[in-house]
Amino acid sequence: MTWVIGGPQGSGINSVAETFAKACARGGLHVFANIEYHSNIKGEHSYYRVRASDRDIHSHVDWIDVLIALDKETLFGDTHKEFPTHNGHRNEVSPGGGIIYDAALKLKPEEIGRPDVNLYPVPYLDVLIGALKESGHEHELSKYQVMTNTVAFGASAALIDFDFELAAKAIKEGFTGRKAALGDLNVKAAQNGYDYVKKTFHDGFAYKLHSLQTERKRMVIRGVQAVGIAKFRAGCAFQTYYPITPATDESEYLESHQKDYNIVVVQTEDEISAILMATGAAHAGVRASTSTSGPGFSLMAEGLGWAGHTEAPGPVVILYQRTGPSTGLPTRTEQGDIQFVLHAGHGEFPRMAVAPGDVIECFYDTFDAFNYAEKLQMPVIVVADKFLASSYRTVEIPDTSELKIDRGQIVSEADLGKGPYKRYLFTPLGVSPRSIPGTKGAIFHTTGDEHDEFGSITENSENRIKMMQKRMRKLELASEMIPDTKKVNFFGPPKADVTLVGWGSTKGAILDAMEDLEADAIRCNFLQVRYLNPFPTELVSKYLSEARQKVLVEGNYSGQLGALIREHTGIPMDRKVLKFNGRPFSQNEVYEGVKDAIKNGTKEVVMAHA
Repeated sequence: MTWVIGGPQGSGINSVAETFAKACARGGLHVFANIEYHSNIKGEHSYYRVRASDRDIHSHVDWIDVLIALDKETLFGDTHKEFPTHNGHRNEVSPGGGIIYDAALKLKPEEIGRPDVNLYPVPYLDVLIGALKESGHEHELSKYQVMTNTVAFGASAALIDFDFELAAKAIKEGFTGRKAALGDLNVKAAQNGYDYVKKTFHDGFAYKLHSLQTERKRMVIRGVQAVGIAKFRAGCAFQTYYPITPATDESEYLESHQKDYNIVVVQTEDEISAILMATGAAHAGVRASTSTSGPGFSLMAEGLGWAGHTEAPGPVVILYQRTGPSTGLPTRTEQGDIQFVLHAGHGEFPRMAVAPGDVIECFYDTFDAFNYAEKLQMPVIVVADKFLASSYRTVEIPDTSELKIDRGQIVSEADLGKGPYKRYLFTPLGVSPRSIPGTKGAIFHTTGDEHDEFGSITENSENRIKMMQKRMRKLELASEMIPDTKKVNFFGPPKADVTLVGWGSTKGAILDAMEDLEADAIRCNFLQVRYLNPFPTELVSKYLSEARQKVLVEGNYSGQLGALIREHTGIPMDRKVLKFNGRPFSQNEVYEGVKDAIKNGTKEVVMAHA
């Protein structure tokens, strides 16, 4: 079932949708949920989609089974504008589905124009006023008017016959401590909405959502939380950021737990300061990171080069891609930064780049990034995007028993009796033993200028050649260190009619669409590329050289992963399914795009679902 709530920003759709998602998860169901919102603070249309199932799901679909409209625009869109953003969600509702809307709108069924859909007008405000009276708050309507969203939530729970006790517990979880009484009031509002639907409408709605018994422990988590938890687990002690959508959510999550973990979170004056402070902290001996989005990463380019050139043990940079260039669509998603990530900064220096495809990979890849940053003494970029950052999903609780912190080669006083300390010692593998500031006898210089083994500035040409080779050699070592099982993922049968190729957040939609394609006699497998640098040339060549037909599925205009694959392997993609309107791929959109490419022989299919 797909359940959607829409309304103006500031109307509390986030809290209601996430409460419903948690209730479904507590009821043993699998959940995938994602929000779309405007870049203004308040007033414009937002909507939150929750998909629940009795089996594991990795993505959303574009149709709606239950729609909750908190305003008229949710139904009809903003077609009054010269350039409408959307045409309303009423046309996305499945035949036989249901629309819950405010009875105060006094809409006639013919105005909604969906005779194949069930309509449920609910007087949100009147129901809320009843709840307030019963709770002794009848004179505080203005204070609690936003709770009409909770009334609508309760109404939807009744419509689909959802266990109200699960819903009530999820509501109360959001109001603890001094806000517990407010939680009780919200439960009362939801209960009244629930009761209104049960009493007013006959039980003729076909879509029901019942809980399941399960012994498996799952959590509902979004990408920014998975990254944040990985940073705690990896021992990150210093996080910098300058506020930018959607990266700020992660830093605020870390800030909220500073008292629980040994971490300092600093909001800097700009992104230049953010990466330089994080790099300085890495040199100072702590695990450090910074998080940003495209415009902020643009400002970090010179600092990234300094980190690579000075062989800092980090920082770990989390890049949440959004639609560019420039400010672009600040709250929308895209996969447009591969080439930028790999080439940001002037000159040549080593950097690693890994692109997780779901929230679990966000956790493990972020943890690994800190180990690689310190073992190889280079910046590591974790390339996520807005969709991954903000999407909720039920997952098994990650197994952390095998996660070990490895800080690489660090010299001690006992190591220093053999001669003067050379911070940038030439070594066969390119990695020099580093020291923690304060280690007796291990003083060194570090500079953005070219330097010798001691860190002293020099323009000697022979030294320059050796230093460049030393630094870049670390990428070969990185390629040897990374297990093949983490460089790429391969799903499906070894031989198939079509090999789908993708990276990052397209993973979920591709996995779910493969079943639909199989049912339509298109047998697929899927190559997911995770490490962008060092690029897994041999593995990618192995899988793609055996592919009968290669279809790239990517969220950008030019098919950047396809170009990167051709650069490293010489293998071109046969067809492309691309999307760059700021919205993520849905399951059915991948199905439609791939089917179009295969059945109609279309070289490039551009998807445009909003």
